[in-house]
Amino acid sequence: MKKILILIVFFFALFSEGNGQKESSATVIHLTNEQFKKLVFNYEVSKEWKYLGNKPCIIDFYADWCGPCRMMSPRLEEIAKEYSGKLIVYKVDTDKEQQLSASLGIQSLPTLLFIPQNGKPQGSLGAIPKESVVKAIHEVLLIN
Repeated sequence: MKKILILIVFFFALFSEGNGQKESSATVIHLTNEQFKKLVFNYEVSKEWKYLGNKPCIIDFYADWCGPCRMMSPRLEEIAKEYSGKLIVYKVDTDKEQQLSASLGIQSLPTLLFIPQNGKPQGSLGAIPKESVVKAIHEVLLIN
């Protein structure tokens, strides 16, 4: 009976992890408008850019219907794993988060924002090769 109880507790703990929207840098994190304002930049409060995060990040503005966006998705998942602990990869669904996309002037998909810990973000439009993403990580985000 004790073994069964221990197994139940173990499996409950194992499968209940990850239900929240934690800031794990090993996976791609989907952001809502409200989360963006708390974790990245609150554009309603400040007009001057001030990144709120504790690690550099990449934000992928995408839509499910967008072919080039679907091509970028596995590349960004690889980047999130390879640079785990060094940067955060976020995704924003522009169809669901229209206010956020409009507020930031996102007009082309996919749009990648490379946001260094200090300094201004830099953007990239369209699907780009993984090598270009890695180059931006080194040159813009200053991560080796």
